[in-house]
Amino acid sequence: MIYKYYIYLVFGSLLFSISNSVKAQQVNATVFKDSIQNGHVQIFDVRTAGEYNTGHLSNALQADYTKKEEFTDRVKYLDKDQTVYIYCLSGGRSAKAASWMRDNGFKKVIELEGGINAWKQAGQPVEGATEVKQMAVDAFRSDIAKGEVLVDVGAEWCPPCRKMAPVLESYLSEHKTVRLLKVDGGRDQEVMQSIKATSLPTFILYKDGREVWRKQGVYEKL
Repeated sequence: MIYKYYIYLVFGSLLFSISNSVKAQQVNATVFKDSIQNGHVQIFDVRTAGEYNTGHLSNALQADYTKKEEFTDRVKYLDKDQTVYIYCLSGGRSAKAASWMRDNGFKKVIELEGGINAWKQAGQPVEGATEVKQMAVDAFRSDIAKGEVLVDVGAEWCPPCRKMAPVLESYLSEHKTVRLLKVDGGRDQEVMQSIKATSLPTFILYKDGREVWRKQGVYEKL
């Protein structure tokens, strides 16, 4: 009995250690920034090319994780023995990419918790952003002030957002009085910060300026 208890204790400790190790590989924007400051590190952006052009971290390499051939081809040019600092928009794709990389021989992969959304909301700089004007927070507030407004925080290049397109269309066809307001998940950072939308897609229903409900992610029905 004592031997079995010892085995369970060791096994439990091992699982706890592994869990903590994986969790420790995700760091916030401040720690991420401090870690890459010397400039001699591998920074890996696994968003689409379109997303990359909305602004990226300095010296970041890019490969679209959703395009398996592109991703597996480009990742071959990274040094498996050196730390890779990886990010995407909000953390979902980079977590999957990092897991794949660890399974395929990369010794250390550090993820940016919350992705480049968290990086921008922490006030950190990006490079290469095209000059596209953000939606003003005041304009957003004015748009949701009267009636029922469904805010769709998403983007054309966001796979789960695309999956939600028919669900969104169905909801609007069933609720004729609801008006749709789109917030660009790669551009309208100030609005996103003001409404605390940190992941894509996010759907928020407002009635006369007051939030009625909020849903994040993919659903069969809104």
